Amino acid sequence: MSNEAGATLAPELLAGFGAASTAVISDNLQRLPGAVGLRPFHRGGTMVGRALTVRTAAGDNLTIHKALDLIRPGDVLVVDGGGDTARALVGEIMAAVAKSRGAAGMVIDGAIRDARAIAQSDFPCFARAAIHRGPYKNGPGELNVPVSIGGMLVRPGDIVVGDEDGVVAFPPDNAAALLQAVHAQEAREAEMLRSIAEGRYVGAYGR
Repeated sequence: MSNEAGATLAPELLAGFGAASTAVISDNLQRLPGAVGLRPFHRGGTMVGRALTVRTAAGDNLTIHKALDLIRPGDVLVVDGGGDTARALVGEIMAAVAKSRGAAGMVIDGAIRDARAIAQSDFPCFARAAIHRGPYKNGPGELNVPVSIGGMLVRPGDIVVGDEDGVVAFPPDNAAALLQAVHAQEAREAEMLRSIAEGRYVGAYGR
């Protein structure tokens, strides 16, 4: 089985979204996409890459192990664990494997463990919770299918961006236009902050 996530993303798009905030990206997606209830567990920094999706049974990581064999550089491992936090789906070792194979990060709609080690790492890891209890390895599961992550639909090959505010995902076919809109909003907000610092700000609807 191969990773069917799609073509390599243009480096300039990845760099652009890597320098943008998820809040501004979300604003330009009508504030609709966004995973609710997930937070970063790693040391810090923005994650951006292409979704390699996994759907697995609650508390079971057999299919995640299979996904590790499919990772290509730049993939974000996106795991729909149904939001269950009774058992950890990944930990330090699986994160290390993903990083060693070039993954851009992990997004887990479920729990992780080895939170201390992950917190000391710069490898991006977003999840719902941390717990010491380990997973089952019985299946079932699916690879490269649309998944729901904290109420957000993620399709194989979607661009996934994560930072301190959360995680957003969107199709790559509108990424160039979206990035232009993001840059335009960043310029407007920078001017707004300058006007505040200089005492010129007269009020406007904020975020």
